Amino acid sequence: MLDFDYIIIGAGSAGCVLADKLSESGKYSVLVLESGPSDRRFWVRVPIGYGISYHDKRVNWKFECEPTPGLNDRRMYYPRGKVLGGSSSINALVYHRGLARDYDDWAAAGNPGWDYQSVEPVFNSFEYRAKVGDEELPRAGETRLSVTDATKSNHPLQSKFVEMCQQMQMPTSASPSLEGHCAAPYYITTRAGMRCSSAVAFLHPARNRANLHVLTGISVRRIGIENRRATHVECLQNGENQTFRARREILLTAGAVNSPQLLQLSGVGPLQVIRGAGLPVVLDQPNVGSHMEDHLGVNYIYKANRPTLNDVLGRWSGRILAGAEYLLRRTGPLSLSVNQFGGLVKSAPHLAEPDTQLYVNPLSYQSFYKGRRALTKPDKFSGFILSFNSCRPASRGKVSIRSGNPDDAPMIMPNYLSAQQDIDDVIRMARLIQRMQQTPAIQGLLAGPPLTPLDSMSDDEIVEDFRNRCGTVFHPCCTCRMGPDPKTSVVDGRLRVHGIDALRVCDASVFPNITSANTNAPTIMVAHKAAQMILEDATATL
Repeated sequence: MLDFDYIIIGAGSAGCVLADKLSESGKYSVLVLESGPSDRRFWVRVPIGYGISYHDKRVNWKFECEPTPGLNDRRMYYPRGKVLGGSSSINALVYHRGLARDYDDWAAAGNPGWDYQSVEPVFNSFEYRAKVGDEELPRAGETRLSVTDATKSNHPLQSKFVEMCQQMQMPTSASPSLEGHCAAPYYITTRAGMRCSSAVAFLHPARNRANLHVLTGISVRRIGIENRRATHVECLQNGENQTFRARREILLTAGAVNSPQLLQLSGVGPLQVIRGAGLPVVLDQPNVGSHMEDHLGVNYIYKANRPTLNDVLGRWSGRILAGAEYLLRRTGPLSLSVNQFGGLVKSAPHLAEPDTQLYVNPLSYQSFYKGRRALTKPDKFSGFILSFNSCRPASRGKVSIRSGNPDDAPMIMPNYLSAQQDIDDVIRMARLIQRMQQTPAIQGLLAGPPLTPLDSMSDDEIVEDFRNRCGTVFHPCCTCRMGPDPKTSVVDGRLRVHGIDALRVCDASVFPNITSANTNAPTIMVAHKAAQMILEDATATL
């Protein structure tokens, strides 16, 4: 088959959802094109395996940002999933919706139906929430995302982290929180001790449908557009050119980096960028690749006076015992994320809404000095981390093609710390960490002074330290943002590309603004809502 009703480009967090929902009725033929391989790999399925997938070129695009002035011209490593499930197959498993205000802001930007009251039922429709060990496996063909409360399996330090937050008079819970203002254990996307990616939850249960076709190892070169209508997709398949045609729509779900890249390669984007790459301009759309937002965080490391995950993952004996436990019972540290506790809090009591996301982890590693992150090689001492990122940063970046060759990695220019608000946030949030480390709960854990002496650092020193050590929290979005006006946005409220028929973008790139927490949950929600819209429109045209 070369003709399909729908062609989905990218089998990531969003694309897997669309594949399931659009093929469910059997009415429509659906083709999914994925650049990467199958996700049926040990270190993809094992939850702690993201520490290995983080640098595995077989399942990871391994992008790099351009030198960033706000980070003293550092080139930051920028991993993105290149595998069935996309970044949901290599992420750190944290599941959090963010704040209701995030979505209310989407609606306020001119996108009716995207407020939290409207999207909350969409979240509820696909989440299956259960405590670890109490999960019910889905029936054959049933598609749902397992969102697991792993509290009872988390490291014992969790109780001290709860005490710390209570002593800070923060809203605190000993059970996970899905959204809102609360410090708590994190929900994680696991099922029976294994990663529950979007591929596991939505794609694989649908794979046996005769009308669903999934191709891996496909290099999409461009989207063909005829008379302002998206009609076909040009690919390389096993080194040979191949063209697939869409009778109804082409759905771009390649993520916040690759989606704008592919639009630009297809002639839809900033005129100067497309012409500079030697490509014909189909539609001058300066917003494609612009308005990029991302969370930027930093770790503060502490030596502990009792064992932490460093003592398990940092020693061969610990790794062997943890591995045996995992292989025999699918339990233990390998069945979890190291991001076990945190949440959305206020860095100052006068604020109307939480502005800070915390990660409080029973493990420490200083990978930022070496440019690598290896969870199986943590610090040699017993250690833990207090970490923050700003929920709603003000800096805006962009993604641009560097040539007309689809094999050339795009230019990622995040422009971190280009807004004064973000610098002010760094100071205020670092001082929050300083107060946290002074609580009796944390003081009782310390085996030595903090590795970063916040108590004696000036504001300028805090900012400089942040510039040198901070890293992306891997939440890029907004590069094809949603809005009613093509002068300021790329897609409308139904995710249709302004000015091009039969083409939608349905991933994190359409966020009008970044959500306050991890972006995997809202991305999967966007895809479910997109599927509803696509099917509604299909019914209307029958």
